Amino acid sequence: MIRRSSWIFVLALAGLLAAQISLRADATDTALAKSAVLESNVAYLRVGQVGKNLADEIRTAQGALAVSNKIAGTVLDLRFADGDDVEAAQMAAKLFAGKKLPLAILVNAETRGAAVKLAVDLREARAGLIFGSAAEEVKPDIAVEETAADEKIFLENPYAAPALNETNSPAATNNLLPFVDHMSEADLVRAKIKDGDADENFPPSRKAGPQKPVIRDPVLARAVDLIKGLAVVRHQS
Repeated sequence: MIRRSSWIFVLALAGLLAAQISLRADATDTALAKSAVLESNVAYLRVGQVGKNLADEIRTAQGALAVSNKIAGTVLDLRFADGDDVEAAQMAAKLFAGKKLPLAILVNAETRGAAVKLAVDLREARAGLIFGSAAEEVKPDIAVEETAADEKIFLENPYAAPALNETNSPAATNNLLPFVDHMSEADLVRAKIKDGDADENFPPSRKAGPQKPVIRDPVLARAVDLIKGLAVVRHQS
């Protein structure tokens, strides 16, 4: 009798622990992997898994980002995203379908399952343009090829330098990235004086400030440039 009672107690304890672990997993299992503001006015949302809470998480993130920023548009990053909740994909697509601000959707060959469904639904709703490399059933409107290894680096830090290989050398990537001149104004003035283009009484120049970081992810950079360009056109019209 004692052994049976002990066994029942052990089973009950195991069940309680399993329930606690399950609740803890549900609490941390978020569909939206990252949200941030890029270039001061572009909302960036990266989806990890298309799950039941995706629409609510997107709505919450958009509200939080708009509190202290005037958002010009949104980048929805579906690269490496997966999931099997088709209904969640449809609900997320409806959030963007009625929006007036521009939307850029990023995909790659690792975009799968319900994430593909989300991209397809957004295209059918004409909610935005798709950037990147081809995914299942999705051909980008603006194709930008990038290696999977570099894309994983960029997901962690879009300003990081990409890995170097035969097809991705500095010479090959310079035409994709904005050129940043690291010579300060003082250096330029000294160069002019040395070359005889200015007299030595030229007033001292102000010290150059820190350089603005450059988005080195070519897919993301194209998407952000489009959104900012559309924002300028909208402001002028």
